[in-house]
Amino acid sequence: MTRRSPTDRLLLLVAAALLAGAVAMGCGRNQPLTTSPETDTQTSGAVLKRGLPEVEAAVRVQERHTPELMAMAGVVGTAVGRGPDGQPAVLVLTETALPKGRLPEFLDGMRVVQEVTGRIVAFKGGGGGVSHTAKQTPPIQLGTSGGPALDLANGYCCGGTLGSLVQIGGTQYILSNSHVFAGDVVSGGNGRVSTIGDDITQPGLIDVGCNAANAQVVADLSSLSTLYPPASTPNIDAAIAQVRSGMVRTDGAILEIGTLSASTVAAAVGQAVKKSGRTTGLTRSSVSGLNATVNVNYSTECAGTSFTKTFTGQILVSNRRSGFLNSGDSGSLMVEDVTTNPRAIGLLFAGSSTIAVANPINAVLSHFGASMVGN
Repeated sequence: MTRRSPTDRLLLLVAAALLAGAVAMGCGRNQPLTTSPETDTQTSGAVLKRGLPEVEAAVRVQERHTPELMAMAGVVGTAVGRGPDGQPAVLVLTETALPKGRLPEFLDGMRVVQEVTGRIVAFKGGGGGVSHTAKQTPPIQLGTSGGPALDLANGYCCGGTLGSLVQIGGTQYILSNSHVFAGDVVSGGNGRVSTIGDDITQPGLIDVGCNAANAQVVADLSSLSTLYPPASTPNIDAAIAQVRSGMVRTDGAILEIGTLSASTVAAAVGQAVKKSGRTTGLTRSSVSGLNATVNVNYSTECAGTSFTKTFTGQILVSNRRSGFLNSGDSGSLMVEDVTTNPRAIGLLFAGSSTIAVANPINAVLSHFGASMVGN
């Protein structure tokens, strides 16, 4: 991991890497990354979704055997996905290819498929023809660089993506990840912790030379960590910040996606998806796994010490060559790949060069008692 101080104008991504069952944080530079849109949409076979008898059978087998699989050296997660015959299978995620015979070919009659994902990184940190890092003229669109104005510690600054607009009652909030908006959970290198009311800026510090004076305040932090302490927190990586009047488009438009539907949709294997994020801009892919279990190793502040949180029931997405999600894209909203008013599917927060990971959006909205802003 390459790191520089704020005077070198380099961002630090504070998030997580998956090391023998634990996901560690990764870093990204503050210049645009050269990545191509993900177009591997996995068209073979019918869409597999929860509720189908064959998918539910695979979920039961996966959950029954996840503890023993996760205890194996080199295994970093499990999920339900598609086997080589197009039917549901138990996916076993590994950091490197395990020797033949280490994994069973079948569990309780269900095929087992090894997927070498490598290290998984929680992508706190554009691409395409629209800049997702430039300072916008208010009211801004989302899917853009952002983060706390005081997200500096240990000689580094951090940030991610302002994902989407949600509402609670008549009040509007920006939705992103907890590790993006409220990731400072100990009084360590900067002598402070994330606090309700903290200024949230656009762009994030990582795109303004670690100097908040070069950004604009668009919202105020309204929720604290959903990650720390890990044993007593919910099964999501999410936070909200109340919009400041006139600073964010009230229709919730997202760069290169536009306005959303007010309704949501559950993930399904083979489902075509897209997202708009700080680093890779507008990208497309497909859902590759459901009900995923992963151990995520987070940092207590920007460039801080590590702690681990286990997530269950997560969504996996194909991320070939990091083309769908990369460093700085944490907090991006994943939606169905349709032209007009797409429905939200998940909140992206982690990935590797082969997969991305998202919280199911309905779990996030339920936690906050919120709904999507859309048509």
